[in-house]
Amino acid sequence: MKILVTGAAGFIGMHLSKRLLERGDEVVGIDNLNDYYEVQLKHDRLKQLANFDKFTFIKMDMADREAMAKLFKEQQFNRVMNLAAQAGVRYSLENPLAYVDSNLVGFANILEGCRHNKVEHLVYASSSSVYGSNTDMPFSVHDNVDHPVSLYAATKKSGELMAHTYSHLYNLPTTGLRFFTVYGPWGRPDMSPSLFAGAILRDEAINVFNKGRMQRDFTYIDDIVEGVIRVIDKVAEPNEQYDKSLPDPATSYAPYRVYNIGNNEPVELMEFIETIENAVGKKAEKNMMGMQDGDVVATFANIDALIEAVGFKPATPLKDGIQKFVDWYKEYHS
Repeated sequence: MKILVTGAAGFIGMHLSKRLLERGDEVVGIDNLNDYYEVQLKHDRLKQLANFDKFTFIKMDMADREAMAKLFKEQQFNRVMNLAAQAGVRYSLENPLAYVDSNLVGFANILEGCRHNKVEHLVYASSSSVYGSNTDMPFSVHDNVDHPVSLYAATKKSGELMAHTYSHLYNLPTTGLRFFTVYGPWGRPDMSPSLFAGAILRDEAINVFNKGRMQRDFTYIDDIVEGVIRVIDKVAEPNEQYDKSLPDPATSYAPYRVYNIGNNEPVELMEFIETIENAVGKKAEKNMMGMQDGDVVATFANIDALIEAVGFKPATPLKDGIQKFVDWYKEYHS
C-alpha cells in the first residue's frame, strides 16, 4: 500500500514509518519541522528512514491548503495516518493559535484530501486529553467527553467531530486513536521521561507536579505502533446495530470508529520516577510543585474496544520500556 504519514519526523511518526517500510509499504512522510523542540532531533529521526527505497520525505505544513491538495492529487494514497499536530497541553496555554493552525486547519485539509482522492481509510491521532474533567475510571471511548480542560484537548475532540462529519457526508472511513502517554527511544524532549532522565544525569532537580499525586497510563512506543498498524489495516465500517436514540461516541451508523490505545495499567508518578532512577542508577532531587493549569490528575485507558476490534493489547512492562528509553537517551546524548 501507499501510505501518507503526517508528522513523519515526530516520535510516533518515525517509529510507525519504519515499521510500515519494513513490511514493504510505500511511505510518503510530511512534516513542517517546526521548532517547538530542537529540530536536530527531528532530522536525526528522519535519518533512521533515509535508507529505505520506498520512503519519500516532503517538508510541508498541513495548514497550506494548496500544497496539501496538490500532494493528495499527485500521490494518490491508499491510506493516511495523520500524526502531525501541535502537541503539548501546557504550551497550548501560551500559544493557542498554533493549535488552531495545525490541529484544526491542517486536519481539515487532510479530510479534504482524503475526500477528493478516494482514500480507503483515514486514521488520525487523538489524545487521552479529550477526557478532560472526567473522573470515571478507566476512561472509556463510550463516555461523553464534552468538558476538555485545555485547548489542546479541545482541538483533538474537534478533530473527532470533524472526522465523523466526513464519514457521514462522504462515506470516508475514519478511525481516531486516543493515545495514552507514549514513551520510548526517540521520544520528545518536553515529555517527562526525557525531562527526568536528563535532569538526573545532570544532577539537577526535577519538578514533581501535584506533589507526586498523579497517575498516568504510560504506553511503550512499540505497543503504540503495533496497535496503529492493526487499525490502519482494519478499515472502519458502519455499526449496523447503532441506535441513534442511544448515541455512542465510539461508533456510528457511518464508517467511523474511536479507540483508546493505552497500557491499561496506570502508574503513580512517584513509582514512575523511581523506575527512571533505577534505570539511570542515580536518585533524583525533587521540587514538589502544585497542579498545573490544563493538566489532569490521572489517565487510565479502557481498551476493550481495541482488543475486540484488532485483537491487540499493549503489554510492555514499565521497567523494560524505561530501561530501553534510558539506554537510548544516554547513547544519543553522549
